[in-house]
Amino acid sequence: MRAEDLLTDAPSAEAVARETQKLPEASTEAKEALRRALESSTRQATPAPWPTLLLEARGKMDSRYAGPVTSHRGGVSGPALVLAKRAFRLLFQPFINEALRKQVEFNESILDALATIHDVQREHARTQATWRQEVERRLARIEEAARAGTATAQEPAGANDTPPEPSRGPGGGNTRRRSGRR
Repeated sequence: MRAEDLLTDAPSAEAVARETQKLPEASTEAKEALRRALESSTRQATPAPWPTLLLEARGKMDSRYAGPVTSHRGGVSGPALVLAKRAFRLLFQPFINEALRKQVEFNESILDALATIHDVQREHARTQATWRQEVERRLARIEEAARAGTATAQEPAGANDTPPEPSRGPGGGNTRRRSGRR
C-alpha cells in the first residue's frame, strides 16, 4: 500500500466531524481506562545499563589497542622479540591509530545502533504487554456480559455463576534504558 492510497479528499473533514457527533457518549469508566492506557504507553523509560549481549562487544570496540605483548619462545629470543614488538608498537602507535580511526568510529556507531534497536524492541514488548492485558480485561468483561445475558435468557438465575478467568498477560515487560554510551 502506498501513501497516496491512504490520503483522500473523501470524506471531507466536515463529514467526519458530523458523523462523530452522532456517536454515543463514552462511559466514565471507558474514558478512565483509555486515559490510563495512554499514560502508561507514553511514560518515560528509566535508564538501564548496556544490554548484556553487547557488553563484550563494547569492550572490544576500540581496535586500535591490542592486548599485552607476549611471546611463546623461550631463552634469549623470547624477551628480545617482546622488546622489539613493544618498540614497534610505541613507534608506530600514531599511525596505527590513524589507520584504524574510521574502523573505531564504525564500531561505535554499530554498537549504538544495536543498543538502540534493543531498547526499542524492549519498549515495544512492554507496550504490547500492556495493550494485551487491556484487551484480555475487555474480553473477560464481554464474556461475562455474554454469560450473564445467556443465563437470564435461557437458564434460571445462578446457574452459570462461574467467575471470568483472570487476565494472563506476560507481565508488563521491561522499561530499562541504557546509560553511558561510549
